[in-house]
Amino acid sequence: MVGPRPWGWHQLKPEWAEALVADASIPRGAVVLDIGAGNGAITEPLLRTGARVIAVEAHPGRAALLRDRFGGDIVVVEADAADLRLPKQPYYVVANPPFGVSAALLRRLLQPGSRLFTARLILQHQVARRWATADAPGAARWSNDFETSLGRRIPRARFQSATARRHTRPSHTAAQVDVYASRSVRAARRLVMCTVRARPGGGFR
Repeated sequence: MVGPRPWGWHQLKPEWAEALVADASIPRGAVVLDIGAGNGAITEPLLRTGARVIAVEAHPGRAALLRDRFGGDIVVVEADAADLRLPKQPYYVVANPPFGVSAALLRRLLQPGSRLFTARLILQHQVARRWATADAPGAARWSNDFETSLGRRIPRARFQSATARRHTRPSHTAAQVDVYASRSVRAARRLVMCTVRARPGGGFR
């Protein structure tokens, strides 16, 4: 039996969420996904660009918070990023996704028929580095349509006091949850920006 998936969520400080969105250059009216939206740190500046925002959040409490905070201005999808149904129209992604779904999310974004224009993702360095090489998983299938690249490192100081949660059972003590959270915070020292971009004339269209 597969154990519960850790939430692995880290919230960017507002000024860095703003910078991430500004760097993404999202056109007004574009469909953009904020995957692992958390409390809306990236969602809020995305809305100010005039984009049509889809906030994806697996945690029920945070999904409810997003609905309360933004109302009908966004679409909230309560789903695991690895199981996400992608838009049928062209779309962008600007996200700080949970660590545990990074590889599965990249596979989904790069799957045949994906209408992705550009994704700007904050990922663990070892994951991003693997997907930015010629030997990336499935590269023979998607590399004619998409390209991946590494950007700057994202220091831990760019994040709010990080909170990580896992589904709890009676056997999970508070100390065990705190240990997991502490490890996730330390991992934030090794985060980088990863960009996935559709090649001009790629077959995804």
